[in-house]
Amino acid sequence: MHSSEDGKDDQFDAYLRLPDSAGGSGRSKDDKQAAADLIRKRIQDAYADEPDAAQEIKEAKAEKPSHRSKHQQFIYELTNSGRPLHEIQTAWHEYYAGLPDAQKHEVWREFYSAHAAAAKHPAVAKKEPKDELRPRLAKKVQSQIVRAKSIKPALEKHAAAVRRPSKKNVSQASPLHSLLFGLGVGSIVILIFLFSFFNDRIIAPFIQPSRNATDIPLISGGAVGKEPEVIIPKINAEVPVVYDVNTTADEAIQIGLTEGVVHYPTSPEPGQNGNVVIVGHSSGNIFNMGNYKFAFSLLRELDSGDTFFLQKDGKRYTYQVYKKQVVKPTDVAVLGPADKPATATLITCDPPGLSTNRLVVTAEQISPDPSANAPASKENIAPATATTIPGNSPSLWSRLVKWFTS
Repeated sequence: MHSSEDGKDDQFDAYLRLPDSAGGSGRSKDDKQAAADLIRKRIQDAYADEPDAAQEIKEAKAEKPSHRSKHQQFIYELTNSGRPLHEIQTAWHEYYAGLPDAQKHEVWREFYSAHAAAAKHPAVAKKEPKDELRPRLAKKVQSQIVRAKSIKPALEKHAAAVRRPSKKNVSQASPLHSLLFGLGVGSIVILIFLFSFFNDRIIAPFIQPSRNATDIPLISGGAVGKEPEVIIPKINAEVPVVYDVNTTADEAIQIGLTEGVVHYPTSPEPGQNGNVVIVGHSSGNIFNMGNYKFAFSLLRELDSGDTFFLQKDGKRYTYQVYKKQVVKPTDVAVLGPADKPATATLITCDPPGLSTNRLVVTAEQISPDPSANAPASKENIAPATATTIPGNSPSLWSRLVKWFTS
């Protein structure tokens, strides 16, 4: 039978090689090859009806000696006899041809069984028997036990340290330290809270002159400067007045307040009939612009009979207080006409540091004679669009909230 393996083909070719004629002359190379192919085909046809000898050899080698059938034992011994492959093939053919039909069927059953087992169970890496694995597993387990014993003291020491804190840690967590820490944090929070509001009880005494100033004489004679000002002798206040804000929008008024106090744009000016309205800050914080954040911080010290001055265009106008009241920010009527023909009203937030209410101080003109005043050039009424009286600039907290939400 012709084998598919190269080594077997070489043995068959050597066996089937035809001798050359004497003297090197004889049949051509093509004729020799054709003759060899013809003989090879006849051998294949002769062995076509019996199991392949090469396959039988593989089966015999694969079986353990105790499990080999007599046919497998025969081919095994034949293979180890040292005879060439073509003789083994011939001997196997003669052996198989001499078997009765029942044993021939037995050979074919072994042949098919071996093929079926090879197809169902492809070759895999050989696994070690359980008996061979046990020593290795036992050795591995033993090494893990030895390692666990070596690190056990370190683990026990760590666990003890967790269960029993050191004296140093206990002292750090003592109630006294916790109390001091809490007091420190609380003090910082309180200081920040007070600092952020800058009310007159904390900051104003360091900026304004004494709040207890009394018996300040009236200003008389003396030249009047060109810059418009409000002068309040009782609280030692002398502040610029901004007259060029031409809108009642709060943003514009807040910008004007960085330069002094602001003349409310819908009210008349000094020397005119009507109610001259001046608004100013009572407090502020370091994040606000301007140098006049405390201009009216002591305004509530004024009482009936006290005087203040408005200077504009080189003239001084004197006013005497006759009314002081606290109103809500929405009471815009105080921005309109007063109950006397020529008045001036000073307005600020109350209490200082908050915009909860408005302090309103109203005074009548006593010098020069108000009968010589000119008519108001603007309608002295609260504008329909005004809903609140101007107040403090945004606080520290409102700025932070706006910054985080923007």
